[in-house]
Amino acid sequence: MPTSHAPTGRPPKVVIAEFMDEAAIAAELGGFTTLYDPALVDRPDDLRAALADADALVVRNRTQVNAALLAAAPDLKAVGRLGVGLDNIDLAACRERGIAVYPATGANDVAVAEYVIGTAMLLLRGAYGATAAVAAGSWPRNALMGREISGKRLGLVGFGAIARETAHRALALGMRVSAHDPFVPADDPAWRMGGGTVARAPDRVALIADSDVLSLHVPLTPETREMIDASVIARMPAGAILINAARGEVVDAAAVVDALRSGHLGGAALDVFAKEPLDAAAGAPFRDLPNLILTPHIAGVTQESNVRVSRVTAQAVRRHLSEG
Repeated sequence: MPTSHAPTGRPPKVVIAEFMDEAAIAAELGGFTTLYDPALVDRPDDLRAALADADALVVRNRTQVNAALLAAAPDLKAVGRLGVGLDNIDLAACRERGIAVYPATGANDVAVAEYVIGTAMLLLRGAYGATAAVAAGSWPRNALMGREISGKRLGLVGFGAIARETAHRALALGMRVSAHDPFVPADDPAWRMGGGTVARAPDRVALIADSDVLSLHVPLTPETREMIDASVIARMPAGAILINAARGEVVDAAAVVDALRSGHLGGAALDVFAKEPLDAAAGAPFRDLPNLILTPHIAGVTQESNVRVSRVTAQAVRRHLSEG
């Protein structure tokens, strides 16, 4: 249900169109007029109406902050993004209007890193779906003899903050870690972190061919769209694990399904999709694949990260409106 935090006077108005920690709203946006309605994203007419006199808009990834939406917000000064990906925000249109955009950089890094490591361990071991069989009196030990994560090669496509958090955890578990990121120079200290060294792969092809677990950490751009297609998956080692918690369009999902069904991929975890929410028709090809984990764009969202993301975003919006 929508909740309203309505102070006195004529303070700036902040519209929050997707879910956010309410304690952060109260603590960081006190004194502002805030309209918090996490269902606004699904009611575009109501959202446009709410923005008619708004000074700031706070969104996650589903609200499309495009030129048409911005046109409904003539007084808008800032957009807060409860996360780090900005492909749902028309940055050029915001710049043209002088609207500041504030992602919650760093606030959900740990959550995504833990998701990557957790799903990698789950898929490699392959033993945790046996509850019903064991409870029914079956004892499928031989069928559930999985693999250890220690000693496996983790390949990171992209080596930004989230990938680095992932690398820290992987090294602590005894994994060998490689990454490819043309924007991180060879002399960057990030390659030499506490607990071990991350090998700098000369190119993406070499990284993919050597990775037992491949995790994607890139934004959606024309260059990264469907960068993991059938030809790339074919170059992965037989039995490799693919994890995508970046953006759905980075991966050719149909190629992942084919590789899982053929047995070339040993498992996959997909947290993001080209169309979100994933409806029943779009989800049909993923059915009956026991070595596949599907999650609803939740890798970066934990109870703890939601508080951090909400607080960082609210603070940035408040600072901008107060200084403006």
